[in-house]
Amino acid sequence: MRTDWEGYYLDGQTAARHRATIRLMPDRLQITTDAGATLWWPYGEIRQTQGFYAGEQVRLERGGETPEVLLVPDAAFLTDLHRIAPKLARRFHDPTRRRMRARLTLLAALGAIGVATVLYLWGIPALAALVASRVPVSWEERLGQAVVEHLAPPEKRCADPTRGRLIDDIVATLTAPLPRPPYTFRVMVVNNSAVNAFAAPGGYIVIFRGLLERTRTAEELAGVLAHELQHILQRHATRALLQHASTGLLIAALAGDASGAMTYGLESARALGTLRYSRRNEEEADAEGMRMLLAAGVDPAGMIAFFEVLRKQGGETPGLLTYLSTHPSPAGRIETLKALAAQAPRAPVRLLPDYDWRDITQICPPTGH
Repeated sequence: MRTDWEGYYLDGQTAARHRATIRLMPDRLQITTDAGATLWWPYGEIRQTQGFYAGEQVRLERGGETPEVLLVPDAAFLTDLHRIAPKLARRFHDPTRRRMRARLTLLAALGAIGVATVLYLWGIPALAALVASRVPVSWEERLGQAVVEHLAPPEKRCADPTRGRLIDDIVATLTAPLPRPPYTFRVMVVNNSAVNAFAAPGGYIVIFRGLLERTRTAEELAGVLAHELQHILQRHATRALLQHASTGLLIAALAGDASGAMTYGLESARALGTLRYSRRNEEEADAEGMRMLLAAGVDPAGMIAFFEVLRKQGGETPGLLTYLSTHPSPAGRIETLKALAAQAPRAPVRLLPDYDWRDITQICPPTGH
Protein backbone atom coordinates (compact mmCIF):
# COMPACT_ATOMS: atom_id res chain seq x y z
CA MET A 1 0.00 0.00 0.00
CA ARG A 2 1.48 3.29 -1.11
CA THR A 3 1.28 6.45 0.93
CA ASP A 4 3.14 8.85 -1.38
CA TRP A 5 1.81 9.74 -4.83
CA GLU A 6 2.96 12.05 -7.57
CA GLY A 7 0.57 14.66 -8.97
CA TYR A 8 0.02 18.32 -9.74
CA TYR A 9 -1.17 21.22 -7.61
CA LEU A 10 -3.01 24.33 -8.89
CA ASP A 11 -3.49 27.21 -6.50
CA GLY A 12 -6.77 28.46 -8.05
CA GLN A 13 -5.27 31.89 -8.75
CA THR A 14 -3.11 31.10 -11.78
CA ALA A 15 -3.16 28.46 -14.52
CA ALA A 16 0.29 27.17 -13.52
CA ARG A 17 0.68 23.51 -12.56
CA HIS A 18 3.17 22.61 -9.86
CA ARG A 19 4.51 19.11 -9.46
CA ALA A 20 3.66 17.82 -6.03
CA THR A 21 4.01 14.82 -3.77
CA ILE A 22 0.74 13.87 -2.06
CA ARG A 23 1.01 11.84 1.14
CA LEU A 24 -2.02 9.90 2.36
CA MET A 25 -2.61 10.26 6.10
CA PRO A 26 -5.42 8.97 8.35
CA ASP A 27 -7.20 12.33 8.56
CA ARG A 28 -5.79 14.53 5.79
CA LEU A 29 -3.57 14.89 2.73
CA GLN A 30 -0.09 16.36 3.04
CA ILE A 31 0.91 18.14 -0.20
CA THR A 32 4.50 19.15 -0.85
CA THR A 33 5.06 21.18 -4.02
CA ASP A 34 8.21 21.26 -6.11
CA ALA A 35 8.78 24.77 -4.75
CA GLY A 36 9.04 23.38 -1.23
CA ALA A 37 5.65 24.55 0.10
CA THR A 38 3.72 22.17 2.36
CA LEU A 39 -0.09 22.21 2.47
CA TRP A 40 -2.58 20.26 4.57
CA TRP A 41 -6.00 19.28 3.23
CA PRO A 42 -8.43 17.73 5.76
CA TYR A 43 -10.60 15.10 4.04
CA GLY A 44 -13.76 16.85 5.18
CA GLU A 45 -12.86 19.93 3.10
CA ILE A 46 -12.11 18.05 -0.13
CA ARG A 47 -14.50 17.19 -2.94
CA GLN A 48 -13.84 14.91 -5.89
CA THR A 49 -14.88 16.28 -9.31
CA GLN A 50 -13.20 13.81 -11.68
CA GLY A 51 -11.85 10.28 -11.68
CA PHE A 52 -15.09 8.32 -11.54
CA TYR A 53 -14.49 6.53 -14.84
CA ALA A 54 -11.71 4.30 -16.17
CA GLY A 55 -8.99 6.29 -17.89
CA GLU A 56 -9.74 9.57 -16.11
CA GLN A 57 -7.25 11.27 -13.85
CA VAL A 58 -8.35 12.01 -10.30
CA ARG A 59 -9.27 15.64 -9.64
CA LEU A 60 -9.74 16.89 -6.08
CA GLU A 61 -10.80 20.42 -5.19
CA ARG A 62 -10.78 22.53 -2.04
CA GLY A 63 -12.28 25.98 -1.67
CA GLY A 64 -15.03 28.13 -3.18
CA GLU A 65 -15.50 29.68 -6.61
CA THR A 66 -11.80 29.45 -7.58
CA PRO A 67 -10.74 26.34 -5.69
CA GLU A 68 -7.32 24.84 -5.23
CA VAL A 69 -6.95 21.69 -7.32
CA LEU A 70 -5.02 18.44 -7.06
CA LEU A 71 -4.57 16.23 -10.14
CA VAL A 72 -3.41 12.64 -9.68
CA PRO A 73 -2.95 10.61 -12.90
CA ASP A 74 -3.17 7.19 -11.22
CA ALA A 75 -6.67 6.18 -10.05
CA ALA A 76 -5.09 3.64 -7.69
CA PHE A 77 -4.49 6.67 -5.47
CA LEU A 78 -8.18 6.44 -4.48
CA THR A 79 -7.89 2.75 -3.66
CA ASP A 80 -5.10 3.38 -1.17
CA LEU A 81 -6.96 6.39 0.21
CA HIS A 82 -9.87 4.10 1.12
CA ARG A 83 -7.46 1.69 2.80
CA ILE A 84 -5.71 4.33 4.90
CA ALA A 85 -8.84 6.31 5.90
CA PRO A 86 -11.80 3.96 5.32
CA LYS A 87 -14.38 6.04 7.19
CA LEU A 88 -13.34 9.49 6.02
CA ALA A 89 -12.81 8.31 2.44
CA ARG A 90 -16.43 7.34 1.92
CA ARG A 91 -16.97 10.71 0.24
CA PHE A 92 -14.57 9.67 -2.54
CA HIS A 93 -15.03 7.20 -5.37
CA ASP A 94 -13.79 3.67 -4.70
CA PRO A 95 -12.24 2.15 -7.89
CA THR A 96 -12.55 -1.38 -6.47
CA ARG A 97 -16.28 -1.11 -7.03
CA ARG A 98 -15.85 -0.08 -10.66
CA ARG A 99 -15.73 -3.66 -12.00
CA MET A 100 -19.01 -4.59 -10.36
CA ARG A 101 -20.55 -1.31 -11.48
CA ALA A 102 -19.38 -1.93 -15.06
CA ARG A 103 -21.01 -5.36 -15.04
CA LEU A 104 -24.24 -3.95 -13.69
CA THR A 105 -24.08 -1.12 -16.21
CA LEU A 106 -23.56 -3.59 -19.05
CA LEU A 107 -26.51 -5.72 -17.91
CA ALA A 108 -28.65 -2.61 -17.63
CA ALA A 109 -27.52 -1.55 -21.10
CA LEU A 110 -28.46 -4.90 -22.60
CA GLY A 111 -31.86 -4.70 -20.99
CA ALA A 112 -32.36 -1.16 -22.21
CA ILE A 113 -31.34 -2.13 -25.74
CA GLY A 114 -33.87 -4.98 -25.70
CA VAL A 115 -36.64 -2.58 -24.78
CA ALA A 116 -35.42 -0.04 -27.34
CA THR A 117 -35.59 -2.65 -30.10
CA VAL A 118 -39.30 -3.00 -29.48
CA LEU A 119 -39.85 0.73 -29.04
CA TYR A 120 -37.37 1.85 -31.69
CA LEU A 121 -38.94 5.18 -32.60
CA TRP A 122 -38.47 6.60 -29.10
CA GLY A 123 -36.46 4.06 -27.14
CA ILE A 124 -33.05 4.45 -28.81
CA PRO A 125 -33.15 8.28 -29.00
CA ALA A 126 -34.09 8.47 -25.32
CA LEU A 127 -31.35 6.04 -24.31
CA ALA A 128 -28.77 7.81 -26.46
CA ALA A 129 -29.59 11.13 -24.83
CA LEU A 130 -29.26 9.56 -21.38
CA VAL A 131 -25.93 7.89 -22.14
CA ALA A 132 -24.49 10.98 -23.90
CA SER A 133 -25.04 13.06 -20.80
CA ARG A 134 -23.05 10.61 -18.68
CA VAL A 135 -20.09 9.45 -20.75
CA PRO A 136 -16.75 10.91 -19.62
CA VAL A 137 -15.11 13.63 -21.68
CA SER A 138 -12.10 11.38 -22.28
CA TRP A 139 -14.38 8.86 -24.02
CA GLU A 140 -15.86 11.56 -26.24
CA GLU A 141 -12.37 12.77 -27.14
CA ARG A 142 -11.29 9.29 -28.21
CA LEU A 143 -14.43 8.90 -30.33
CA GLY A 144 -13.97 12.35 -31.90
CA GLN A 145 -10.32 11.60 -32.65
CA ALA A 146 -11.31 8.39 -34.43
CA VAL A 147 -13.98 10.20 -36.44
CA VAL A 148 -11.74 13.01 -37.71
CA GLU A 149 -8.98 10.56 -38.62
CA HIS A 150 -11.42 9.11 -41.17
CA LEU A 151 -13.24 12.28 -42.29
CA ALA A 152 -10.24 14.63 -42.13
CA PRO A 153 -7.05 12.55 -42.40
CA PRO A 154 -3.77 14.44 -41.94
CA GLU A 155 -2.92 14.40 -45.65
CA LYS A 156 -6.11 16.36 -46.43
CA ARG A 157 -5.67 19.00 -43.73
CA CYS A 158 -4.36 22.48 -44.45
CA ALA A 159 -1.36 22.74 -42.16
CA ASP A 160 -0.57 26.47 -42.21
CA PRO A 161 0.40 27.25 -38.59
CA THR A 162 0.28 31.05 -39.00
CA ARG A 163 -3.20 31.26 -40.51
CA GLY A 164 -4.40 28.35 -38.42
CA ARG A 165 -3.42 30.28 -35.32
CA LEU A 166 -5.78 33.09 -36.39
CA ILE A 167 -8.69 30.64 -36.40
CA ASP A 168 -7.57 29.32 -33.02
CA ASP A 169 -7.57 32.92 -31.73
CA ILE A 170 -11.21 33.29 -32.78
CA VAL A 171 -12.10 30.10 -30.91
CA ALA A 172 -10.21 31.35 -27.85
CA THR A 173 -12.19 34.61 -27.95
CA LEU A 174 -15.49 32.73 -28.17
CA THR A 175 -14.70 30.32 -25.33
CA ALA A 176 -13.01 32.82 -23.00
CA PRO A 177 -16.26 33.70 -21.15
CA LEU A 178 -16.97 30.00 -20.42
CA PRO A 179 -16.24 29.35 -16.74
CA ARG A 180 -14.59 25.94 -17.13
CA PRO A 181 -14.97 24.42 -20.61
CA PRO A 182 -14.71 20.63 -20.37
CA TYR A 183 -13.10 20.22 -23.79
CA THR A 184 -9.89 21.19 -25.52
CA PHE A 185 -11.21 22.60 -28.79
CA ARG A 186 -9.38 21.77 -32.02
CA VAL A 187 -10.24 23.26 -35.43
CA MET A 188 -9.05 21.62 -38.63
CA VAL A 189 -9.37 22.97 -42.17
CA VAL A 190 -9.78 20.35 -44.91
CA ASN A 191 -8.63 21.07 -48.46
CA ASN A 192 -12.01 20.46 -50.08
CA SER A 193 -14.16 22.86 -52.09
CA ALA A 194 -17.42 21.79 -50.44
CA VAL A 195 -19.16 24.55 -48.47
CA ASN A 196 -19.45 22.62 -45.24
CA ALA A 197 -18.35 22.27 -41.62
CA PHE A 198 -19.16 19.82 -38.87
CA ALA A 199 -18.54 19.18 -35.19
CA ALA A 200 -17.27 15.85 -33.88
CA PRO A 201 -17.50 14.67 -30.26
CA GLY A 202 -14.87 15.73 -27.77
CA GLY A 203 -14.04 19.23 -29.06
CA TYR A 204 -13.21 18.68 -32.74
CA ILE A 205 -14.44 21.03 -35.49
CA VAL A 206 -13.73 20.45 -39.19
CA ILE A 207 -14.10 23.31 -41.67
CA PHE A 208 -13.99 22.71 -45.41
CA ARG A 209 -11.95 25.12 -47.54
CA GLY A 210 -15.03 25.96 -49.60
CA LEU A 211 -16.86 27.32 -46.58
CA LEU A 212 -13.84 29.28 -45.37
CA GLU A 213 -13.53 30.91 -48.81
CA ARG A 214 -17.15 32.05 -48.63
CA THR A 215 -16.66 33.98 -45.38
CA ARG A 216 -15.97 37.68 -45.88
CA THR A 217 -14.98 38.59 -42.32
CA ALA A 218 -13.63 36.97 -39.19
CA GLU A 219 -17.03 37.63 -37.60
CA GLU A 220 -18.77 35.45 -40.20
CA LEU A 221 -16.45 32.54 -39.44
CA ALA A 222 -16.95 33.21 -35.72
CA GLY A 223 -20.69 32.70 -36.26
CA VAL A 224 -20.10 29.29 -37.86
CA LEU A 225 -17.64 28.31 -35.13
CA ALA A 226 -20.00 29.40 -32.35
CA HIS A 227 -22.74 27.24 -33.85
CA GLU A 228 -20.45 24.19 -34.11
CA LEU A 229 -18.98 24.77 -30.64
CA GLN A 230 -22.47 24.58 -29.21
CA HIS A 231 -23.09 21.25 -30.95
CA ILE A 232 -20.08 20.01 -28.99
CA LEU A 233 -20.90 21.66 -25.67
CA GLN A 234 -24.52 20.45 -25.83
CA ARG A 235 -23.22 16.98 -26.83
CA HIS A 236 -25.46 16.92 -29.91
CA ALA A 237 -22.86 15.06 -32.02
CA THR A 238 -22.24 12.47 -29.32
CA ARG A 239 -25.96 11.92 -28.81
CA ALA A 240 -26.67 11.65 -32.52
CA LEU A 241 -23.86 9.16 -33.13
CA LEU A 242 -25.01 6.98 -30.25
CA GLN A 243 -28.50 7.10 -31.73
CA HIS A 244 -27.53 6.32 -35.34
CA ALA A 245 -24.53 4.02 -34.92
CA SER A 246 -24.69 0.36 -33.91
CA THR A 247 -25.66 -0.86 -30.48
CA GLY A 248 -21.99 -1.83 -29.99
CA LEU A 249 -21.03 1.83 -29.74
CA LEU A 250 -23.85 2.41 -27.29
CA ILE A 251 -22.62 -0.44 -25.10
CA ALA A 252 -19.04 0.88 -25.28
CA ALA A 253 -20.29 4.27 -24.14
CA LEU A 254 -22.27 2.76 -21.26
CA ALA A 255 -19.18 0.85 -20.12
CA GLY A 256 -16.90 3.88 -20.59
CA ASP A 257 -14.68 1.74 -22.83
CA ALA A 258 -12.22 4.14 -24.46
CA SER A 259 -10.79 1.48 -26.77
CA GLY A 260 -14.33 0.75 -27.92
CA ALA A 261 -14.71 4.37 -28.99
CA MET A 262 -11.73 3.98 -31.33
CA THR A 263 -13.04 0.66 -32.65
CA TYR A 264 -16.23 2.29 -33.91
CA GLY A 265 -14.44 5.29 -35.41
CA LEU A 266 -15.06 4.41 -39.08
CA GLU A 267 -18.69 3.56 -38.46
CA SER A 268 -19.19 6.82 -36.55
CA ALA A 269 -17.44 8.79 -39.30
CA ARG A 270 -19.84 7.40 -41.89
CA ALA A 271 -22.81 8.21 -39.66
CA LEU A 272 -21.56 11.76 -38.99
CA GLY A 273 -20.96 12.33 -42.70
CA THR A 274 -24.67 11.91 -43.43
CA LEU A 275 -25.97 13.23 -40.14
CA ARG A 276 -28.83 15.70 -39.93
CA TYR A 277 -29.42 17.17 -36.51
CA SER A 278 -32.92 17.46 -35.18
CA ARG A 279 -34.74 20.76 -35.44
CA ARG A 280 -34.48 21.13 -31.67
CA ASN A 281 -30.70 20.61 -31.76
CA GLU A 282 -30.29 23.19 -34.51
CA GLU A 283 -32.41 25.74 -32.69
CA GLU A 284 -30.37 25.19 -29.54
CA ALA A 285 -27.04 25.50 -31.40
CA ASP A 286 -28.28 28.70 -33.07
CA ALA A 287 -29.54 30.30 -29.87
CA GLU A 288 -26.61 29.26 -27.66
CA GLY A 289 -24.15 30.12 -30.44
CA MET A 290 -25.62 33.61 -30.66
CA ARG A 291 -25.38 33.99 -26.87
CA MET A 292 -21.77 32.86 -27.08
CA LEU A 293 -21.03 35.61 -29.61
CA LEU A 294 -22.71 38.23 -27.43
CA ALA A 295 -20.88 37.06 -24.28
CA ALA A 296 -17.55 37.29 -26.12
CA GLY A 297 -18.34 40.76 -27.50
CA VAL A 298 -18.27 39.53 -31.12
CA ASP A 299 -20.54 41.25 -33.64
CA PRO A 300 -23.55 38.89 -34.10
CA ALA A 301 -24.27 40.42 -37.50
CA GLY A 302 -21.55 38.21 -38.96
CA MET A 303 -23.42 35.01 -38.11
CA ILE A 304 -26.65 36.37 -39.58
CA ALA A 305 -24.97 37.75 -42.71
CA PHE A 306 -23.25 34.45 -43.49
CA PHE A 307 -26.45 32.43 -43.24
CA GLU A 308 -28.27 35.02 -45.36
CA VAL A 309 -25.62 34.79 -48.08
CA LEU A 310 -25.84 31.01 -48.17
CA ARG A 311 -29.62 31.11 -48.32
CA LYS A 312 -29.76 33.73 -51.10
CA GLN A 313 -26.99 32.27 -53.25
CA GLY A 314 -27.81 28.63 -52.63
CA GLY A 315 -30.28 28.41 -55.50
CA GLU A 316 -27.74 29.80 -57.97
CA THR A 317 -24.79 27.82 -56.65
CA PRO A 318 -25.88 24.33 -55.47
CA GLY A 319 -22.63 23.79 -53.58
CA LEU A 320 -23.59 26.56 -51.17
CA LEU A 321 -26.53 24.49 -49.97
CA THR A 322 -24.25 21.82 -48.51
CA TYR A 323 -23.83 23.51 -45.15
CA LEU A 324 -27.48 24.49 -44.81
CA SER A 325 -28.71 21.08 -45.95
CA THR A 326 -26.63 19.30 -43.33
CA HIS A 327 -27.78 21.84 -40.74
CA PRO A 328 -31.57 21.92 -41.24
CA SER A 329 -33.59 24.61 -39.53
CA PRO A 330 -37.07 26.18 -39.59
CA ALA A 331 -37.91 28.96 -42.05
CA GLY A 332 -37.70 31.59 -39.32
CA ARG A 333 -34.09 30.76 -38.39
CA ILE A 334 -32.56 34.08 -39.43
CA GLU A 335 -35.41 36.09 -37.93
CA THR A 336 -34.87 34.30 -34.62
CA LEU A 337 -31.15 35.08 -34.75
CA LYS A 338 -31.89 38.74 -35.43
CA ALA A 339 -34.16 38.88 -32.39
CA LEU A 340 -31.43 37.38 -30.20
CA ALA A 341 -28.79 39.70 -31.68
CA ALA A 342 -30.88 42.70 -30.68
CA GLN A 343 -30.11 41.81 -27.06
CA ALA A 344 -26.41 42.68 -27.47
CA PRO A 345 -25.34 44.30 -24.16
CA ARG A 346 -22.58 46.47 -25.66
CA ALA A 347 -20.96 47.57 -28.87
CA PRO A 348 -19.01 44.69 -30.42
CA VAL A 349 -15.24 44.60 -30.73
CA ARG A 350 -13.91 43.81 -34.19
CA LEU A 351 -12.02 40.54 -34.53
CA LEU A 352 -8.52 40.68 -36.03
CA PRO A 353 -8.80 44.40 -36.96
CA ASP A 354 -5.35 44.57 -38.56
CA TYR A 355 -5.72 41.45 -40.71
CA ASP A 356 -6.89 41.32 -44.34
CA TRP A 357 -9.41 38.49 -44.09
CA ARG A 358 -9.03 37.61 -47.78
CA ASP A 359 -5.61 36.24 -46.90
CA ILE A 360 -7.20 33.41 -44.89
CA THR A 361 -8.12 31.67 -48.17
CA GLN A 362 -4.40 30.95 -48.65
CA ILE A 363 -4.41 28.57 -45.69
CA CYS A 364 -4.62 25.61 -48.09
CA PRO A 365 -2.08 24.83 -50.84
CA PRO A 366 -3.27 25.67 -54.38
CA THR A 367 -3.22 22.01 -55.40
CA GLY A 368 -6.36 21.31 -53.30
CA HIS A 369 -9.66 20.49 -54.99
